[in-house]
Amino acid sequence: MLRFLTAGESHGPALTAIIEGFPAGVELSKDRINAQLERRRTTYGRGGRMKIEKDQVEILAGVRGGLTLGSPLALQIVNLDWKNWREVMSGDPLEYDAEKAAEKAVTRPRPGHADLAGGLKYHHCEDLRNVLERASARETAIRVAVGTAGRILIESLNCHLFSHVVQIGGARLAECSLPARELAEMASSSPVGCADPGAAAAMMSEIDKAAAGGDTLGGIFEVICTGLPAGIGSYVHWDRRLDSRLAAAVISIPSVKGVDFGLGFRGAAHSGAAYHDQIQRSPQGVFYRPTNRAGGLEGGVTNGEPLVLRAVVKPVPTLGKPLSSVDLKTGANCPAAAERSDVCVVPAAAVLAEAVVAWEIAAALLEKFGGDSLSEIEDNYRRFLASSGQI
Repeated sequence: MLRFLTAGESHGPALTAIIEGFPAGVELSKDRINAQLERRRTTYGRGGRMKIEKDQVEILAGVRGGLTLGSPLALQIVNLDWKNWREVMSGDPLEYDAEKAAEKAVTRPRPGHADLAGGLKYHHCEDLRNVLERASARETAIRVAVGTAGRILIESLNCHLFSHVVQIGGARLAECSLPARELAEMASSSPVGCADPGAAAAMMSEIDKAAAGGDTLGGIFEVICTGLPAGIGSYVHWDRRLDSRLAAAVISIPSVKGVDFGLGFRGAAHSGAAYHDQIQRSPQGVFYRPTNRAGGLEGGVTNGEPLVLRAVVKPVPTLGKPLSSVDLKTGANCPAAAERSDVCVVPAAAVLAEAVVAWEIAAALLEKFGGDSLSEIEDNYRRFLASSGQI
């Protein structure tokens, strides 16, 4: 019902997306999207590319007077660095300069990237740039734009989400019991997205040390969504379970290597009695759980508690001091290719995770409450809450 496709290379002219199935009557502005793009671009630990790009979206179709029409949405983000790569990356044979392209050819695959695997798959081993241009995390800028459209839709139904960074390198946030709103506010004011100023300072210090040594860092972030009613998702097929859809979306973020919900891996040593959330009922007859170790999901379906997921981000694989590799042109052992890169993307990945989580939740809400316009969806939503005793 709700789907999107993206296109574009890292140093191509633009990143684009087509969204299909988005309902009519939703307020969709460039400013809301650009605010999220700015969050992605300016987190601590980003590299030189983010000083070039400004990441401003253009809404090319599907909106009139600030409201969605129900027709496909077309979004575009221009790559400002394109002017420096036009002769190397142009699809027009009259603009393309083969000699300059050969000078920029990549034949030394970088460990941890898609370079070698993609080169073997698509027969691009003569120039791995054909792989890394699309495999690059630059593509995630347009996914933030797409996910923000989903975010605006779910906020219309009083669902709100945020992220915060739990760990970067060896610097870690202690267990935090702040209310969701306060946690979100404190995280949003931090350069690394961490709600504790002391832990945030330690994280930035770790990033600075890694940068000075030509190294990179990974870490852990958490995404929380509040306001979701019970009953979103499904247990009837594996691919309709909301947790499987969310996990797939988050694991698709470059450098994310693991996803869990609620206690997740941290609960591995717990007994069943200590792990699961007991069910209680309020005087008003509403079911709730005093704890939320399940992370708001049971059997692939939301249970009315806040949705909580965590993700592990590996260190960025492009290093200032490259790891060893093999030159595919000569067969000789050599250092891997060096490309302009970030030192740490954990805070930026958290922003992207908000976007992909918002998108999957929006898709699940539309499946449940269907409709071609926001007003129709809102009516269906209110009726469901009333009939299921959630209001």
